[in-house]
Amino acid sequence: MQFSKMHGLGNDFMVVDAVTQNVFFSPELIRRLADRHLGVGFDQLLVVEPPYDPELDFHYRIFNADGSEVAQCGNGARCFARFVRLKGLTNKRDIRVSTANGRMVLTVTDDDLVRVNMGEPNFEPSAVPFRANKAEKTYIMRAAEQTILCGVVSMGNPHCVIQVDDVDTAAVETLGPVLESHERFPERANIGFMQVVKREHIRLRVYERGAGETQACGSGACAAVAVGIQQGLLAEEVRVELPGGRLDIAWKGPGHPLYMTGRRYMSTTDLFIYEATRGRTAGNTHGA
Repeated sequence: MQFSKMHGLGNDFMVVDAVTQNVFFSPELIRRLADRHLGVGFDQLLVVEPPYDPELDFHYRIFNADGSEVAQCGNGARCFARFVRLKGLTNKRDIRVSTANGRMVLTVTDDDLVRVNMGEPNFEPSAVPFRANKAEKTYIMRAAEQTILCGVVSMGNPHCVIQVDDVDTAAVETLGPVLESHERFPERANIGFMQVVKREHIRLRVYERGAGETQACGSGACAAVAVGIQQGLLAEEVRVELPGGRLDIAWKGPGHPLYMTGRRYMSTTDLFIYEATRGRTAGNTHGA
């Protein structure tokens, strides 16, 4: 099996073409491949599959380093767009893909950026999912013997956003895992720690569900801006500064899709692992 190692702002991925080759990934194999000492090492595994719908170009699957499958990864989507063009799987600039919970359009611009239509943020607790009696702009939670004020939103995956005074001193390593698995998030959640610099600029660290803190989280950046706009803290266009670099997020508010723009980078490519070629991608029910 051939694969590429890619990263978006330091958020790194193993990307596999399951259109032209048959592959199989068990959760155990994914965990071993994700190991940075004994395996390939990555935050997420991205798998490019043939489309289920003839109107689409590809099906986009995402697996966390712990082997769990998830429905969304914004940084991964940018790398996905670069990968399918680089490998000659398409030459389109507007790439239409399905995911586990919907559809996305990935646009490669003339200045070598990738713009992703992330869809409309969903603040309904049942969509996140988050245990609450009704939708609120701010929720009060108890975690690690602290009272936490947060916003929650679904970007196709669950997010909790906490405003902090300084991301450099935020308790990401201790509070992140406690909130990720909090009982009010039945499917766990990605936890964002957001510092508002000004209405057009935030700093952000994200503790990702199933991966821990990463250098960047695209859907986390989108979630932070969506929550910040909902709470009246941010403008419609925001620069998000993550440990790995910058993303630009734009959202006009309810009734409109949210857009994420950023560069994508490839660090290595065309590596080979024999073990994963013994079957098909886990759960794949259509031709490769």
